[in-house]
Amino acid sequence: MSRQFELRFAAAALAVLALSACEHVPFASEARAPEGEAMVSAANPLAVEAGLNVLRRGGSAVDAAVAVQAALGLVEPQSSGIGGGAFMIHYDAETGVVSGYDGRETAPAGATPDMFLGADGAPISFYDAITSGRSVGAPGAIDMLALAHEDHGRLAWGSLFDDAIGLAEDGFEVSPRLHRLIGTYDQFHLGEQEAAQDYFFQDDGAALPVGHLLRNPDYADSLRAIADNPRALLEGRIAEEIVEAISAEPRPGTMTTADLANHHSRRADPICLPYREMSVCSAAPPASGGLAINMILGLVSHHGFSEGGADDPANWHLFIEAQRLTYADRDQYVADPDQVDIPVAGMTNADYLAARAALISSDAAIETAEPGDPWVYEDEAAREAGEDATQEPAGTSHFVIVDAWGDVVSMTTTVESGFGSGRMAGGFLLNNQLTDFSFAPTDESGRPIANAVGAGKRPRSSMSPVIVLDADGEFLFATGSPGGSSIIAYAAKSVIGVLDWGLSPQEAIDLPNVVARGDIVRIESGELRDALVPTLEAMGHEVAEPRGEESGIHSILRMPDGSLEGAADPRREGVARQP
Repeated sequence: MSRQFELRFAAAALAVLALSACEHVPFASEARAPEGEAMVSAANPLAVEAGLNVLRRGGSAVDAAVAVQAALGLVEPQSSGIGGGAFMIHYDAETGVVSGYDGRETAPAGATPDMFLGADGAPISFYDAITSGRSVGAPGAIDMLALAHEDHGRLAWGSLFDDAIGLAEDGFEVSPRLHRLIGTYDQFHLGEQEAAQDYFFQDDGAALPVGHLLRNPDYADSLRAIADNPRALLEGRIAEEIVEAISAEPRPGTMTTADLANHHSRRADPICLPYREMSVCSAAPPASGGLAINMILGLVSHHGFSEGGADDPANWHLFIEAQRLTYADRDQYVADPDQVDIPVAGMTNADYLAARAALISSDAAIETAEPGDPWVYEDEAAREAGEDATQEPAGTSHFVIVDAWGDVVSMTTTVESGFGSGRMAGGFLLNNQLTDFSFAPTDESGRPIANAVGAGKRPRSSMSPVIVLDADGEFLFATGSPGGSSIIAYAAKSVIGVLDWGLSPQEAIDLPNVVARGDIVRIESGELRDALVPTLEAMGHEVAEPRGEESGIHSILRMPDGSLEGAADPRREGVARQP
């Protein structure tokens, strides 16, 4: 542990986590919250205000999460929405329990391993796949939030959508970022879709200008339906509209109303592992966070960072090498655990991590980062896995909430690529989440790829919502980010920046993003990049030109006096505020 961090926090002994179900909290029309600190950090000020309004009424962190998601789907539609999916990690301050919720989309019963292959047997273009009906999975974000609300809600479900409904009816001003992205995605996601064209563009075909007051009465109607029935997206009129949009040309999908009705989000224990004197929790497969974040931390712990923190190139080298080894394993093995065997115990085994860490040299890059063999550390025989062929464009949103009771939500939510599939129903965009599967079912050697398409299967996700507990088992830090496969690197950077390099949450977020998946390292533009590149190249790293390593990290840290310090990524439009 760094000296700076020791000054910031006093560590005791590692707490033992009891991962059991939380008691149900009765709902109240209004509740009086205690005088504890509370905060929301999210990617848009309007969504933050919606969450704060719920907290002001005595709502829980989960209550506020419902309001934040409903608002984000309207004001940040390029990133997430009620037509997408999510993963949530929750901390209960009274019990000390960390629980998880899986709202990942599922493929329809008609999905086949060759679904994204053309007549010639080769994968179709990625953009053709995104805009097809085949790309849409059964949305799970709202169903997941309803499940979490059953466990941790304090206000009535139907009261949590008021702010978003008001914004949809009265209108909100198009932000500079939304304007820019509408124009960016005009050529593919939105250009083919009549409903999206009508909503996001002016009559002359230009993107809605900054400051345009955008109203969405259809979205307001959908939210009213959800307020009355959390299953409204999966059953009934809206479900029929979703199927109609998916079934439209070009490249219609096979989703049916039965597929939607059969989708159910679920409680899913997070993966929590010790790091230093703390415990780091994140989402379990098909999400990558619990495995990948903890593998990176496990690898760097075998070497340790210098006191130079973010100013020492050797520390960035160690972080890069840990990423490379982690991504190699993650890409090879992580998929839907209901349909694929995953060596979770092996990948997190202390001896396995020690063996992988031994591959890291202090002064030279690993020539080629290959996946290891974690099955050796399992009680079962090895399972053959082909070389992954999944493409993962950047998208998504992340937010963190702490309520007055000290309960915490860390939630990553997405429609996958920018503006999802571009297809709309009920005033909202539908995801293109099934393009998170590998388009090819086998690799060049004929070995089955773990993350291949399958009926009823959930695609692998990079989402990594993180909650860190201190040595006493109490909430310390929550973080996460959007960014496609780079989410893992972004979230890990914020964790290491705070826990190891003694930085504030904002300072950790502001560090340049460094992503090392495979044998290429990409470093965000800036002074630190200029300082790092010569040293890293001398070590043998292949440093490529940056290509917009745009994170959207949102974090909250509990200080030693119990106060909260929040931070929002300046690369987006977010804020961190208290009621």
